[in-house]
Amino acid sequence: MSTYILVHGAYHGGWCYEKIVPQLEAQGHTAIAVDLPGHGDNRIPVEEVTLAKYVDHVCDLINAQDEPVVLVGHSLGGMTITEVAERIPEKMSWVVYLTAVMLKSGQERSELAAYDDEVPMTSKRIVSEDGLSATMPAEIIPETFYAVCPPDDVARAMARLVPQATDPIKRTVSTTPERFGTVKRVYIECLQDRAIPIAMQRAMIAGQPCEKVFTIDTDHSPFYSAPDELAAHLLTLNAS
Repeated sequence: MSTYILVHGAYHGGWCYEKIVPQLEAQGHTAIAVDLPGHGDNRIPVEEVTLAKYVDHVCDLINAQDEPVVLVGHSLGGMTITEVAERIPEKMSWVVYLTAVMLKSGQERSELAAYDDEVPMTSKRIVSEDGLSATMPAEIIPETFYAVCPPDDVARAMARLVPQATDPIKRTVSTTPERFGTVKRVYIECLQDRAIPIAMQRAMIAGQPCEKVFTIDTDHSPFYSAPDELAAHLLTLNAS
Protein backbone atom coordinates (compact mmCIF):
# COMPACT_ATOMS: atom_id res chain seq x y z
CA MET A 1 0.00 0.00 0.00
CA SER A 2 1.06 3.59 -0.63
CA THR A 3 1.05 6.80 1.34
CA TYR A 4 -0.31 9.84 -0.52
CA ILE A 5 0.54 13.33 0.70
CA LEU A 6 -1.84 15.85 -0.89
CA VAL A 7 -0.77 19.51 -0.99
CA HIS A 8 -3.26 22.25 -1.83
CA GLY A 9 -2.72 25.42 -3.82
CA ALA A 10 -3.18 29.13 -3.12
CA TYR A 11 -6.07 30.28 -0.92
CA HIS A 12 -7.18 26.69 -0.25
CA GLY A 13 -6.59 24.11 2.48
CA GLY A 14 -6.37 20.36 2.77
CA TRP A 15 -10.18 20.37 2.75
CA CYS A 16 -10.15 20.62 -1.06
CA TYR A 17 -9.21 16.92 -1.23
CA GLU A 18 -12.25 15.84 0.79
CA LYS A 19 -13.60 13.75 -2.14
CA ILE A 20 -10.20 12.22 -2.95
CA VAL A 21 -8.98 11.04 0.46
CA PRO A 22 -11.89 8.58 0.99
CA GLN A 23 -11.33 7.02 -2.44
CA LEU A 24 -7.64 6.42 -1.77
CA GLU A 25 -8.35 5.09 1.71
CA ALA A 26 -11.05 2.77 0.37
CA GLN A 27 -8.31 0.97 -1.57
CA GLY A 28 -6.23 0.49 1.57
CA HIS A 29 -3.85 3.41 1.13
CA THR A 30 -2.93 6.16 3.58
CA ALA A 31 -3.97 9.61 2.36
CA ILE A 32 -3.01 12.79 4.18
CA ALA A 33 -4.39 16.13 3.00
CA VAL A 34 -2.00 18.77 4.28
CA ASP A 35 -2.97 22.13 5.73
CA LEU A 36 0.01 24.32 4.87
CA PRO A 37 0.93 27.01 7.43
CA GLY A 38 -1.68 29.76 7.31
CA HIS A 39 -4.34 27.54 5.72
CA GLY A 40 -7.18 25.32 6.91
CA ASP A 41 -6.73 24.38 10.55
CA ASN A 42 -3.02 25.33 10.54
CA ARG A 43 -3.53 29.04 11.06
CA ILE A 44 -0.66 31.43 11.68
CA PRO A 45 -0.51 35.17 10.89
CA VAL A 46 -0.28 35.71 7.16
CA GLU A 47 2.84 37.84 7.59
CA GLU A 48 4.62 34.75 8.95
CA VAL A 49 3.73 32.53 5.99
CA THR A 50 6.61 31.76 3.62
CA LEU A 51 7.43 29.16 1.00
CA ALA A 52 10.19 27.93 3.32
CA LYS A 53 7.62 27.24 6.05
CA TYR A 54 5.44 25.37 3.55
CA VAL A 55 8.41 23.20 2.60
CA ASP A 56 9.50 22.58 6.20
CA HIS A 57 5.97 21.54 7.15
CA VAL A 58 5.61 19.02 4.32
CA CYS A 59 9.12 17.62 4.83
CA ASP A 60 8.43 17.05 8.53
CA LEU A 61 5.22 15.21 7.65
CA ILE A 62 6.91 13.03 5.03
CA ASN A 63 9.87 12.23 7.26
CA ALA A 64 7.43 10.86 9.82
CA GLN A 65 6.22 8.24 7.30
CA ASP A 66 7.69 4.74 7.14
CA GLU A 67 7.94 4.57 3.35
CA PRO A 68 8.47 6.78 0.31
CA VAL A 69 5.34 8.73 -0.56
CA VAL A 70 3.32 9.80 -3.57
CA LEU A 71 3.50 13.57 -3.21
CA VAL A 72 0.74 15.52 -4.98
CA GLY A 73 0.67 19.30 -5.39
CA HIS A 74 -2.13 21.39 -6.88
CA SER A 75 -1.61 24.78 -8.53
CA LEU A 76 0.78 26.90 -6.41
CA GLY A 77 1.43 23.72 -4.41
CA GLY A 78 3.76 22.78 -7.26
CA MET A 79 6.32 25.19 -5.80
CA THR A 80 6.22 23.40 -2.46
CA ILE A 81 6.48 19.87 -3.82
CA THR A 82 9.38 20.82 -6.08
CA GLU A 83 11.41 22.13 -3.13
CA VAL A 84 10.42 19.11 -1.02
CA ALA A 85 11.56 16.72 -3.76
CA GLU A 86 14.89 18.54 -3.98
CA ARG A 87 15.40 18.31 -0.22
CA ILE A 88 14.37 14.67 0.38
CA PRO A 89 14.31 12.88 -2.99
CA GLU A 90 14.87 9.52 -1.31
CA LYS A 91 11.44 9.85 0.32
CA MET A 92 9.62 10.25 -3.00
CA SER A 93 7.91 7.44 -4.88
CA TRP A 94 6.24 9.83 -7.32
CA VAL A 95 5.84 13.61 -7.42
CA VAL A 96 2.54 14.57 -9.03
CA TYR A 97 1.81 18.03 -10.43
CA LEU A 98 -1.96 18.49 -10.50
CA THR A 99 -2.46 21.33 -13.00
CA ALA A 100 0.33 22.86 -10.98
CA VAL A 101 3.25 25.24 -11.25
CA MET A 102 6.25 23.17 -12.38
CA LEU A 103 9.06 25.65 -12.94
CA LYS A 104 12.68 24.99 -13.75
CA SER A 105 15.33 26.00 -11.26
CA GLY A 106 15.41 29.80 -11.02
CA GLN A 107 12.57 30.25 -13.52
CA GLU A 108 9.88 32.85 -12.81
CA ARG A 109 6.23 32.38 -13.76
CA SER A 110 6.43 35.61 -15.73
CA GLU A 111 8.68 33.80 -18.21
CA LEU A 112 5.59 31.82 -19.22
CA ALA A 113 3.46 34.92 -19.82
CA ALA A 114 3.16 34.15 -23.53
CA TYR A 115 1.05 31.11 -22.61
CA ASP A 116 -1.31 32.99 -20.29
CA ASP A 117 -4.83 34.14 -21.06
CA GLU A 118 -5.37 37.60 -22.51
CA VAL A 119 -6.22 38.72 -18.96
CA PRO A 120 -3.98 36.52 -16.79
CA MET A 121 -5.24 35.24 -13.48
CA THR A 122 -2.29 36.84 -11.69
CA SER A 123 -3.46 40.31 -12.74
CA LYS A 124 -6.82 39.75 -11.04
CA ARG A 125 -5.39 39.43 -7.53
CA ILE A 126 -6.16 42.10 -4.96
CA VAL A 127 -2.96 42.69 -3.00
CA SER A 128 -3.23 44.03 0.55
CA GLU A 129 -1.91 47.50 1.36
CA ASP A 130 1.12 46.04 3.14
CA GLY A 131 1.81 43.73 0.19
CA LEU A 132 1.91 40.64 2.39
CA SER A 133 -1.23 38.89 1.16
CA ALA A 134 -3.62 38.67 -1.77
CA THR A 135 -7.23 37.71 -2.38
CA MET A 136 -9.31 37.12 -5.48
CA PRO A 137 -12.47 39.11 -6.28
CA ALA A 138 -15.40 36.94 -5.22
CA GLU A 139 -17.25 37.48 -8.48
CA ILE A 140 -14.50 35.84 -10.60
CA ILE A 141 -13.60 32.97 -8.29
CA PRO A 142 -16.19 30.48 -9.64
CA GLU A 143 -15.19 30.91 -13.29
CA THR A 144 -11.47 30.95 -12.47
CA PHE A 145 -11.21 28.02 -10.07
CA TYR A 146 -14.46 26.05 -10.26
CA ALA A 147 -15.88 26.57 -13.76
CA VAL A 148 -17.55 23.14 -14.07
CA CYS A 149 -17.77 22.11 -10.41
CA PRO A 150 -21.10 21.32 -8.73
CA PRO A 151 -22.64 24.52 -7.26
CA ASP A 152 -22.79 23.12 -3.72
CA ASP A 153 -19.07 22.34 -3.80
CA VAL A 154 -18.31 25.82 -5.14
CA ALA A 155 -20.24 27.47 -2.31
CA ARG A 156 -18.56 25.34 0.35
CA ALA A 157 -15.11 25.94 -1.12
CA MET A 158 -15.53 29.70 -1.39
CA ALA A 159 -16.60 29.88 2.26
CA ARG A 160 -13.27 28.31 3.30
CA LEU A 161 -10.82 30.25 1.14
CA VAL A 162 -8.28 32.41 2.98
CA PRO A 163 -5.98 35.26 1.94
CA GLN A 164 -2.84 33.94 0.27
CA ALA A 165 0.53 35.14 1.55
CA THR A 166 2.52 36.70 -1.27
CA ASP A 167 5.91 35.31 -0.25
CA PRO A 168 5.28 31.86 -1.81
CA ILE A 169 3.93 33.51 -4.97
CA LYS A 170 7.06 35.63 -5.45
CA ARG A 171 9.65 32.90 -4.90
CA THR A 172 11.51 30.76 -7.41
CA VAL A 173 12.61 27.17 -6.83
CA SER A 174 16.17 25.93 -6.69
CA THR A 175 16.77 22.35 -7.86
CA THR A 176 19.62 20.15 -9.00
CA PRO A 177 19.83 17.21 -11.43
CA GLU A 178 21.42 15.11 -8.68
CA ARG A 179 18.43 15.43 -6.35
CA PHE A 180 15.19 16.71 -7.88
CA GLY A 181 16.31 15.32 -11.21
CA THR A 182 16.24 11.75 -9.88
CA VAL A 183 12.57 11.86 -8.81
CA LYS A 184 9.83 10.35 -10.99
CA ARG A 185 7.40 13.08 -12.04
CA VAL A 186 3.79 12.98 -13.20
CA TYR A 187 1.75 15.85 -14.60
CA ILE A 188 -2.05 15.84 -14.58
CA GLU A 189 -3.18 18.44 -17.08
CA CYS A 190 -6.67 19.94 -17.09
CA LEU A 191 -7.94 21.10 -20.46
CA GLN A 192 -10.48 23.68 -19.26
CA ASP A 193 -8.27 25.33 -16.64
CA ARG A 194 -8.72 29.12 -16.51
CA ALA A 195 -6.14 29.72 -13.77
CA ILE A 196 -3.21 27.88 -15.38
CA PRO A 197 -4.20 27.58 -19.06
CA ILE A 198 -3.49 24.32 -20.85
CA ALA A 199 -0.93 26.05 -23.10
CA MET A 200 1.05 27.04 -20.01
CA GLN A 201 0.73 23.58 -18.50
CA ARG A 202 2.11 22.04 -21.67
CA ALA A 203 4.94 24.57 -21.88
CA MET A 204 6.01 23.52 -18.38
CA ILE A 205 5.79 19.84 -19.32
CA ALA A 206 7.94 20.51 -22.40
CA GLY A 207 10.46 22.27 -20.20
CA GLN A 208 10.57 19.48 -17.62
CA PRO A 209 9.42 16.23 -19.25
CA CYS A 210 7.58 13.79 -16.99
CA GLU A 211 7.45 9.99 -16.90
CA LYS A 212 3.66 10.14 -17.15
CA VAL A 213 1.13 12.75 -18.28
CA PHE A 214 -2.58 12.29 -17.60
CA THR A 215 -5.27 14.47 -19.16
CA ILE A 216 -8.62 15.38 -17.60
CA ASP A 217 -11.12 17.44 -19.58
CA THR A 218 -12.07 19.69 -16.71
CA ASP A 219 -11.36 22.93 -14.86
CA HIS A 220 -8.74 24.03 -12.32
CA SER A 221 -10.29 21.99 -9.49
CA PRO A 222 -10.59 18.34 -10.57
CA PHE A 223 -10.87 17.25 -6.93
CA TYR A 224 -14.43 18.64 -7.16
CA SER A 225 -15.24 18.58 -10.87
CA ALA A 226 -13.79 15.13 -11.70
CA PRO A 227 -12.95 13.39 -8.40
CA ASP A 228 -13.44 9.83 -9.63
CA GLU A 229 -11.18 10.34 -12.64
CA LEU A 230 -8.54 12.11 -10.55
CA ALA A 231 -8.54 9.38 -7.91
CA ALA A 232 -8.29 6.70 -10.61
CA HIS A 233 -5.17 8.34 -12.05
CA LEU A 234 -3.55 8.63 -8.62
CA LEU A 235 -4.31 4.99 -7.86
CA THR A 236 -2.41 3.83 -10.97
CA LEU A 237 0.78 5.16 -9.41
CA ASN A 238 0.57 2.69 -6.56
CA ALA A 239 1.42 -0.25 -8.81
CA SER A 240 4.14 1.52 -10.81
